[in-house]
Amino acid sequence: MKDPSFRRSLSLFRAFLREQSDPASAYRLLAADAADQVERYVELNGRVVVDIGGGSGYFTREFRRRGAHSYLFEPDLAELAEEPAEGTVVADGYLLPLAEGAADVCFSSNVLEHVADPRTFLSEMVRVTRPGGLIYVSFTNWLSPWGGHEWAPWHYLGAEWARTRFERRTGRPAKHRLGENLFDIGVGSTLRHIRGRNDVDIVSARSRYWPFLPEIVPLVPGLREFATWNLLLILRRCS
Repeated sequence: MKDPSFRRSLSLFRAFLREQSDPASAYRLLAADAADQVERYVELNGRVVVDIGGGSGYFTREFRRRGAHSYLFEPDLAELAEEPAEGTVVADGYLLPLAEGAADVCFSSNVLEHVADPRTFLSEMVRVTRPGGLIYVSFTNWLSPWGGHEWAPWHYLGAEWARTRFERRTGRPAKHRLGENLFDIGVGSTLRHIRGRNDVDIVSARSRYWPFLPEIVPLVPGLREFATWNLLLILRRCS
């Protein structure tokens, strides 16, 4: 799918709506799209790719399908597939069991909003990436219409109220709780932090799913916190 385009955005949005009923199709499409984005900047064939927090392994499998030596690092056993991909490691993204500069590509999709200390998480991604290597990190910002995850968009009226509403209407406990496994990360604050680092260069800072001018939206203060939807950062580790 051409990126950006309305067709691509609509296809991904439809997959997102089917995530609960057909997660395999949704995540296979998302993994293929993410791999396409990575391959804009580096050929995956023969590269070492570290997938941090990739859960059931859809991204790892897609990278391997394209010839990469890809390894999944996931801290939550409950998120892993029944038969995890060979080489899967149960490990925390704050402290990866990898030597410095081990990866050609360090990849993290929709994990940053779930960590209490995103700066340390990013620093660890940088550490395990070789100089000149690529870092792909995306996250759903809190003020996005989907920032509340399963209880969005009611999070705009308050996180606790939105979570309680979800549980009352569905009859099941919410997976996410603000301040425990979901955090109010913003686009502006994250961009300021990245721009202030001296160990990475920004290759691209864009909306991951926005259908047109995706690199313009994150530049507009205020608007970007709502309209970015999901911030994608492509970084290169400095030599």
